[in-house]
Amino acid sequence: MPPVAAAILIVTLVAVSGLVLGGIRIRGIGLGPAGVLFSGILFGHFGASIDHEIADFTKEFGLILFVFTIGLQLGPGVIELWKKQGILLNSMALSIVVQAVILICIFVTVLKLPALTSAGLFSGATTNTPSLGAAEQAALSLSEDNRGGIGSLASAYAVAYPGGILGIIASMLLIRRLFGVDVDEEAAKIKEQERQDYEPIERRSIVIDNPHLGSVPFGKIPGVEESGVRVSRIRRAGEDVVHVATDETELHDGDLVQLVGPRSELDRIEPVIGRKVDVDLMKEPGEVAYRRILVTDPRALRKPLRELSLDQVFNTTVTRIIRSGVELTVRGSSRFSYGDIAHIVGDKESIERATKFLGNSGKSMKETQFSPLFFGIAVGVVAGMIPFHLPGVPFPIRLGFAGGPLIAAIVFSLIGSIGKFVWYIPYSANLALRELGIILFLACAGLGAGETFFEAALSVEGIKWMGLGIIVTMVPLLTTGIAARVIWKQNFLTICGVIAGSMTDPPALAFANSQADSDASSTAYAAVYPLTMILRIIAAQAIVMMFA
Repeated sequence: MPPVAAAILIVTLVAVSGLVLGGIRIRGIGLGPAGVLFSGILFGHFGASIDHEIADFTKEFGLILFVFTIGLQLGPGVIELWKKQGILLNSMALSIVVQAVILICIFVTVLKLPALTSAGLFSGATTNTPSLGAAEQAALSLSEDNRGGIGSLASAYAVAYPGGILGIIASMLLIRRLFGVDVDEEAAKIKEQERQDYEPIERRSIVIDNPHLGSVPFGKIPGVEESGVRVSRIRRAGEDVVHVATDETELHDGDLVQLVGPRSELDRIEPVIGRKVDVDLMKEPGEVAYRRILVTDPRALRKPLRELSLDQVFNTTVTRIIRSGVELTVRGSSRFSYGDIAHIVGDKESIERATKFLGNSGKSMKETQFSPLFFGIAVGVVAGMIPFHLPGVPFPIRLGFAGGPLIAAIVFSLIGSIGKFVWYIPYSANLALRELGIILFLACAGLGAGETFFEAALSVEGIKWMGLGIIVTMVPLLTTGIAARVIWKQNFLTICGVIAGSMTDPPALAFANSQADSDASSTAYAAVYPLTMILRIIAAQAIVMMFA
């Protein structure tokens, strides 16, 4: 059979059997996509193999798809998490890395474990391939005589790697069982916390009772711009008809206006301009219309609303923005993101013109734009290959195929668009690409490990390495995870994300995501991944430099 056909057949069989294995649930717990890895190991053990170059390409491309789609979806959420808990979560990841290094130092000192074997155990038990490459570079830079020991470094890595994945998953399950965690309840708490972070937006009718406001546009009233309060409708004193109101509308004594904004800010603005009345201007006669508009035209992206000037150009007011199901207050500094829902108030003709400008294309929201996707991946791959130096580290550090695309995706998700390039993927397509990526990665990783796994693992030395590797994996995770739950009261799903991110382990993240319908684990994973990757690379080199 031609190599390409054989590779396709074997990978698909591994994927199918692995997904079936991962779908088996015992007491509600299953391996999820991680089952593909163990299926690959079994296939590899019984002689199934594919061309190494095909396997390398498939594995790395799958990994890139997985991390890039995660970063693209969660970029803004990662930034928010950094602002709120960045120091705490990264401190937890630092603790996990440091504990693993201490354990390795103990093994070298007490058990007389060879330095290169120890470095291989560290990389395999923490499932970090870039650190393996860094350890190999460090060993060769010390002496060419270490070239013969590179084999033991790779063997220790190969033996410890599957145990590392199992150890990570087992740590999550032990913490879940120890604290009697209900993952659905934890996911609900995350969503409730997200809702509390954004104050609900309300409408309020106020009669103007401040004669000093005459000739002052609403938007120029002190404190209005910072408050996020918008004016949408006005009924002039002595009139019965409601008109459209914008930031340019001048308020006069006796006018009745409808304001939209957070309750606390409405309470602050109300005494400045007048007093609340129980009148709903939305039910009063007038030529004022209202529409929810999808923002899909690149012309409306990346620019602040004060620059778009929708009130002056179209005589319309944006009263609120809905992003990912969350209502956001509107300020002059607010910017539209692709897929936002803008609440627009104006007369019918003005709303039609504003709708055409903003796009409102439901079809575009369902389409995947592949040009920006592949451009972003290309930038991420290049970024991952760029070496950079840290003080005191004698070797260049690279983020690799996992770190570079992840960082690039986060950056592009924050940028949103450049010209007609829009970094947006519908959720269903994002999820499909993500699952495809991790399945390809795990299938090829399992096939590669399966060739020698059982031979090495069932030897006396291999069993010893595997046992030590599981200790290096689980002890730091359990101590940090328990402390996070008991001391810092962290959500279980966030803890799982930190655990997976601190081990830079996509299969563990896939398992964490399979436990509940929540992005909390993925967000925490992306928040700690960059620092962890750098620390793991430095630590592997330090182990070799200290003991080789």
